[in-house]
Amino acid sequence: MTTAKPITIDAYHAAQAETDRAICNTLRAIIDRHLPDAESKIWHAHPVWFLLGNPVVGYSKLKSSVRLMFWSGQSFKTPGLTPEGSFKAAEVRYTAPEQINSNALGSWLEEARIIQWDYKNIVRRKGRLEPLF
Repeated sequence: MTTAKPITIDAYHAAQAETDRAICNTLRAIIDRHLPDAESKIWHAHPVWFLLGNPVVGYSKLKSSVRLMFWSGQSFKTPGLTPEGSFKAAEVRYTAPEQINSNALGSWLEEARIIQWDYKNIVRRKGRLEPLF
C-alpha cells in the first residue's frame, strides 16, 4: 500500500510527528508573517514559498530533522546557514521548535526577498543561474 502525498501545507503538517509538526507550524507562521505576499504551496512534496514564481524558502522532513532551505541562501549576509547542493541554496536543520531563532529567520526571510537567483528559469537556461536583483 502506498501513502498519498499531501496536497496542502495543512495536510503536510498533519502527517508529521508531534515535534516535527510543531517545528513546521512555527516555521510557517514566521515565513507567512515576513512574506505575506508570497505564494505558498506544496512543490515536489514539500511546503515552498515563491515570490513572482521564483522559489525562495521551503522546508522538508528529513530522517532526523526538519530542514529549512533558502534557494539563494549562500548569498545572504546573516550567518547561520550551511551551503546545500551545487547551486546557491543554503539550509538550517531543526530537531525541536525552541531551536528556531525567530530573529535570524526574520533576517534570512528579508534577505530572501531582495537577494534572489533565478531558479524559475534554470531549466530553460540549461542549469545556469542568473541573479534577479
